[in-house]
Amino acid sequence: MVEPGTGVLLIADPFLKDPNFMRTVVFLTEHRDDGTIGFVINRQYENTLDELLPEIDGHKLPVYYGGPVQMNSVHFLHRYPEEIEGGVEVMKGVYWGGDFESVVRLINSGQADPERIRFYIGYSGWSAGQLETEMEEKTWLTVEAARSLVFHPNAEEIWKESLKHLGGEYEMMINFPIDPQLN
Repeated sequence: MVEPGTGVLLIADPFLKDPNFMRTVVFLTEHRDDGTIGFVINRQYENTLDELLPEIDGHKLPVYYGGPVQMNSVHFLHRYPEEIEGGVEVMKGVYWGGDFESVVRLINSGQADPERIRFYIGYSGWSAGQLETEMEEKTWLTVEAARSLVFHPNAEEIWKESLKHLGGEYEMMINFPIDPQLN
């Protein structure tokens, strides 16, 4: 396991009961002394992008639940550094944010590939020291992110695939029940 940081995945412990984060994987996009920001990458939202943003012209791109903070905001991760200026490279080939006008043009022209751009409503945030406390409580497992997981075509498989990415003893956790008392 690695320390939490930019470009790291937080994988929810199999027994984590918090409804916001149960069996989730969070991609960390910023980790500083004053706090941490990331996006839940494996929980699809009920609306598509065109239902949330009037400037998107009927393109039914999926939106993901990024986290419980600022549920009135839309964020995006992408692999379009030339087409979308101003994005921050979080890890090699994966960018956070950028010029939204460029995003709208990319989508409305039909050139946006859902395996190269992902949209999130809200985000996950931790204040200074909060994530470190959760790490001490063994709430999260950590692994360096892989583009194949961040842009995985099947959101429901990302938690299991992330545990496989950790390998070894962690792979067994895939089959753990949410509540061991029910076993």
